[in-house]
Amino acid sequence: MSDRTPADRFLDAAIDLLHRVRDEEAGSIAAAGTLLADTVADGGRLFAFGAGHSSLAAQDVVYRAGGLALMNLLAVPGAVGVDVTPATLGSALERVDGLATAVLGSSPLRAGDALVIISLSGRNALPVEMAMRARALGVRVIGVTSVAYASETTPRHSSGTFLKDHCDVVLDSKIAVGDAELTLDNVPAPFAPASTVVTSALLQAVVATAAATLAERGIEPPLLRSGNVDGGHEWNTRIFEQYGDRIFYRH
Repeated sequence: MSDRTPADRFLDAAIDLLHRVRDEEAGSIAAAGTLLADTVADGGRLFAFGAGHSSLAAQDVVYRAGGLALMNLLAVPGAVGVDVTPATLGSALERVDGLATAVLGSSPLRAGDALVIISLSGRNALPVEMAMRARALGVRVIGVTSVAYASETTPRHSSGTFLKDHCDVVLDSKIAVGDAELTLDNVPAPFAPASTVVTSALLQAVVATAAATLAERGIEPPLLRSGNVDGGHEWNTRIFEQYGDRIFYRH
């Protein structure tokens, strides 16, 4: 009998997935990082969106020490995280046609901006419609999703398409349908999701690529520093002043 604990098995599964995205998604990571760098260099703004738990990875790249100061959260009231009560309302809102169009219509997004849309399944109306409408506005879209859902589930948007079908760059998280890495004979359902770990790592790899790409072009990447290190507040104040017209989470 194996002496590997459930914790061992989960961590090994997460590490294996990280190895897969490193090796299999290298080209897409480079393309996504270049897209963000191009947007910054051309005067565009950066936005990230995710509904439910997919919002965790979006929030992880917004106002983050070591991250790009220009990354803004595109929030959909009631669909960001599980802070809404009941939490199931967020899941219901993801399936509402027209919601993404209304959100984009009242957002600051404009042609030349870049939007990262995170949706594990990529099948619900909200992320699909958001990608479609954003591209129609001239916004470039990076989709972070599990491509497996497109072949193993049915779409919920009226177009019959998935998020992956409406992106300039697609990052495949490789997460299996159901997002649960472990099973045990005495546990009736699969458990231990790894999508947050993998998706967050993917996006941090993209941000790292964007920062390095800007530096290679002779452009100082607009990075934030930790406020808990000496000089951090002064550094960030300079960045906020320089790029204030492209940062929306301070207003």
